[in-house]
Amino acid sequence: MIIDSDAAPATRPPFWRSLYAQVLVAVALGILLGWLAPDIGAQLKPLGDAFIKLVKMIIAPVIFLTVVTGIAGLSHLGDLGRVAIKAFGYFLAVSTLALVVGLVVANIVQPGAGMHIAPAQLDTSHIADYAAKAHDQTLTGFLMGIIPTTPVSALVEGEILQVLFVAILFGVALSLVGERAAPVTDLLERLTLVVFRLVGILMKVAPIGAFGAMAFTIGRFGIDALANLGGLILCFYLTSLGFVLVVLGLIARIAGFSIYRLIAYLKDELLLVLGTSSSESALPNLMAKMERAGCAKPIVGLVVPTGYSFNLDGTNIYMTLAALFIAQACDVDLPLGEQIMLLLVAMLSSKGAAGVTGAGFITLAATLSIVPSVPVAGMALILGIDRFMSECRSLTNFVGNAVATVVVARWEGALDQEKLKEALG
Repeated sequence: MIIDSDAAPATRPPFWRSLYAQVLVAVALGILLGWLAPDIGAQLKPLGDAFIKLVKMIIAPVIFLTVVTGIAGLSHLGDLGRVAIKAFGYFLAVSTLALVVGLVVANIVQPGAGMHIAPAQLDTSHIADYAAKAHDQTLTGFLMGIIPTTPVSALVEGEILQVLFVAILFGVALSLVGERAAPVTDLLERLTLVVFRLVGILMKVAPIGAFGAMAFTIGRFGIDALANLGGLILCFYLTSLGFVLVVLGLIARIAGFSIYRLIAYLKDELLLVLGTSSSESALPNLMAKMERAGCAKPIVGLVVPTGYSFNLDGTNIYMTLAALFIAQACDVDLPLGEQIMLLLVAMLSSKGAAGVTGAGFITLAATLSIVPSVPVAGMALILGIDRFMSECRSLTNFVGNAVATVVVARWEGALDQEKLKEALG
């Protein structure tokens, strides 16, 4: 266990003292303020940004300590490679299925049909930065970006995959040294307790961050933005909800647990993700809760961080759905062959997108820049509502990674069924 027994109170606290209730009230107040006083709400963006920065500050130590101590506790290093192969196999299968679901729904519902938008008349100045960032997203650049300048720079810069890379190397080295490295392992175990207690302290200000982020979103973009392209938003939310309850629900049932109970178990974190539009804001808590639910530390340490870059179900649904929405809105007819090409390109470009606000939009730009049939300029149509869709992407990604952690732990025989039953019960 990562969290010591002192961290959990003996009695259930009053509802109003729970993180779930506090964030829920904060989100409601943020929406109300952004609606009634949009100028004030738009100025509260620093509150949400500051909270996300606080959490990102602690993510690198959490991943490093969890992965290193988890690998050091493996009986055989061969277990590490086996876990990685199973995890990436799961990621590839489920994330590809998410792309297919988005493609199928877009063809059936056709949310962009009838808009008859001329790409040349769209204002593309606001998407220039996204297009520039997307241009830099090459497969070679992504792979080279996993290797940090120095082992310490990975922790300083906080890039998830760089931290994971260094942690795996350090954990393997620690395991190879053996008994003589026991004092180092013990020190890291103790540091883990301290770091997760720090996470608990930082979560105290989560309602303030959620309040500021939601007030900014409504104040800056307005509730009218929801109505303008409500059909696409509704289609995306319903598709993502269906994917979670049906596809991930079926996977969960096969693995021996209920997706509904898992969602209830993670309700505090899900509400935090909703308020901040970033699944990264709840990453430390997800790792702690997955371990508390019976998943072995090595599994949690490997699956959760890599899942944040390679298992983005919500982002994948969004990419194919949004791409076809733009094509339909601009009266671009995409035959099946080009749709399959779009799917294959999206499979590559979606890998490595971080769980932060805006990453899905950048990844969409990267995909469209390779598929010339769909005009990149069409992204201007959905820029105004991307913030609202970002919340759904983050929620779906978060649940997908939680399911993946339990499934891989079960495959490895590293899942404590009693702890899982107790946690979800």
